[in-house]
Amino acid sequence: MNTRAILTGLALGLGLGVAASATGSPALLRAAEAVDPLGQVFLRAIQMVVIPLVAAIVFVGVGRIGNLRKLGRIGGLAVGFFWVTTLPAILIGMGVMRVGLSFTAPVAPPTDVAEIATEAPGVVDFLVNLVPRNPIQVAADGALLPLLIFMVLLAAATTTLPKEKQEILTSFADTVSEALIKLMNWVLWTAPVGVFGLAAPVTARTGMAMLQNLGVFILAVVVGLFIMKALILLPLVRFMGGMRAGRFIRGTVGTYTVGFSTTTSVGTLPMMLREAEKLGLSRSSYRLILPLAASINRPGSALFQGASLVFLASMYGVSLGPAPVAAAVLATFLAAMTVAPVPSASIVSLAPVLNVVGVPLAGLGILLGIDRVPDVFRSAANVIGHMAATTTVDAMTRRDEETTGPEEETEDG
Repeated sequence: MNTRAILTGLALGLGLGVAASATGSPALLRAAEAVDPLGQVFLRAIQMVVIPLVAAIVFVGVGRIGNLRKLGRIGGLAVGFFWVTTLPAILIGMGVMRVGLSFTAPVAPPTDVAEIATEAPGVVDFLVNLVPRNPIQVAADGALLPLLIFMVLLAAATTTLPKEKQEILTSFADTVSEALIKLMNWVLWTAPVGVFGLAAPVTARTGMAMLQNLGVFILAVVVGLFIMKALILLPLVRFMGGMRAGRFIRGTVGTYTVGFSTTTSVGTLPMMLREAEKLGLSRSSYRLILPLAASINRPGSALFQGASLVFLASMYGVSLGPAPVAAAVLATFLAAMTVAPVPSASIVSLAPVLNVVGVPLAGLGILLGIDRVPDVFRSAANVIGHMAATTTVDAMTRRDEETTGPEEETEDG
């Protein structure tokens, strides 16, 4: 995906929209509205791929978690760490965005209010609707959260099958997800045109307030990521991992830098392995935890998605009551743990979260245009989350061995 081209498309769309809004020129307003179909086709293409992609990724991801029973205590503690840090990350993202939006002027919903589902189900109805009568029907209807619940249960059931049958299903799902990822990459290559078609009409209707709100969005996400590291990751490393924050920060500078520049956990894995060894962590621990973390641990993405939900709900005038927030947190938790390895995947996998609370998907195109700045920060936060998990779990397993004695000798060098 060409980030520069997407930024150019966003800049042109914002420029056309601002010019139309500021001048009130009928010709410019008609031009801004005329490019709207370009954005709508782009969104339809994303929706076409995202439902089967998310379903396949969730199936494979949960299948890997289920297999952790065979990997022993280290794998179980690692997944527990991922879960414990993902939930507060979502809540921090929602909190900082609520605070940030208090400093901005309200923006009129860019979609007709009649098209927005603002009536939220009650708590009981929400819980009942989590169990789909027909998984195929809910997929066709775009009700992604019940579909995700079904895929999680199906994947969990798959882990109880004989190994050869497990392998057939997980390999098939993995192959399907790879093909869908390739298709999503093709869709994202059209993002410059799609973002232009989405930004121009929205900005023409909202004016400069949209630009101000986008600036606040970026700042709130970056601040939230540093809050998460300061209040969640570093305290866990210090008090459960037994490592001083200064030593951990100095020992992970290379990891943070590579994660920041490459925006990929998998690409940062060689640096993480090197720095884990320099920190004196057990080889048997970090060789298991780091590849697992690179696959399913996304605290930075979870925070970004929580913040994005609040931002887009505010932009579209969707009220977030207790039941919608609970549903959104659950959907975000599942989405963040199974973010696909595609550019801007944290935005693409927001679809089920927005669907749960009735926020139109049109806002995803706007976020795609500005995603480069949040992406580098959340990717760096993700890899620091991987290192924090490895450091903490390694210390916990060492303490267990000191108490009960190691079952067998391992090489830690």
